[in-house]
Amino acid sequence: MTPSQLAVHTFTNQPWSIHECIENYARAEIGGISIWRETIAEQDLKKVRKHLDDSGLIPVSLVRGGFFTGKTISGRTDSIAQNLAALKEAEMLGLPSIVLVCGATIGQSPEENLTQIEEGIRAIIPAAESANIRLSIEPLHPMYAADRSAVASLRDANLLAQRINHPLVGIAIDTFHVWWENNLETEIKTCAEHGHLFAFHICEFKPDFEHFLLDRGLPGEGVNATPRILRLVRESGFTGLTEVEIFSRKYWAMNQHDFLQKILTSTQDL
Repeated sequence: MTPSQLAVHTFTNQPWSIHECIENYARAEIGGISIWRETIAEQDLKKVRKHLDDSGLIPVSLVRGGFFTGKTISGRTDSIAQNLAALKEAEMLGLPSIVLVCGATIGQSPEENLTQIEEGIRAIIPAAESANIRLSIEPLHPMYAADRSAVASLRDANLLAQRINHPLVGIAIDTFHVWWENNLETEIKTCAEHGHLFAFHICEFKPDFEHFLLDRGLPGEGVNATPRILRLVRESGFTGLTEVEIFSRKYWAMNQHDFLQKILTSTQDL
């Protein structure tokens, strides 16, 4: 895989500012960028948009919206407001998609959480339509089902997207979260056949991780599911950029130029 076939999430290089990410990804001839809201906090979005437009990078997604669940109506209403703000940010930056980490509230059943997630997505569809921005549901690994996302498998995400049945609502598949599913090939085909395969993220699940969130691996590390799942995604007809999304305190502590080179080296034979 060439650098031009990749997009990198700005949180992958968490120590860099948004402008350092744009400059260094473009210099490395990487194809695109997905921008985390944390990276653009308190930034002049007009200046960011100008830098992004001038860089030649393909704008992919804003990360992240979602977190629709809550025990109170006021809490869920505030979540909708946050998602509407994210849609405005995506529109200002020319990002055609928002990744949704859908949320889960401790003490609620999976069914309650999923109902609130569906209601939340439906509530922001009119704003997404107005801005022509896609909403990409990202299923998370079940270890996050208690407090991050009740959408805990690709099957869950497929069923949710099918119920909502809207052309702007689809799915972002991440190898870290779905590698374990024993019916993955069927679910990827189902996702693609419904026109719901919006995005594909890579990073590796390390069974001996030191932190459940911040110790993810490069292709070739951990269970090394990336080559297998990449093949399935490509066979399904997906032609978009492959997005690198790695949270790693180990890699954040090193020189980020060296880390970026590690990314390019680890993906070149995919």
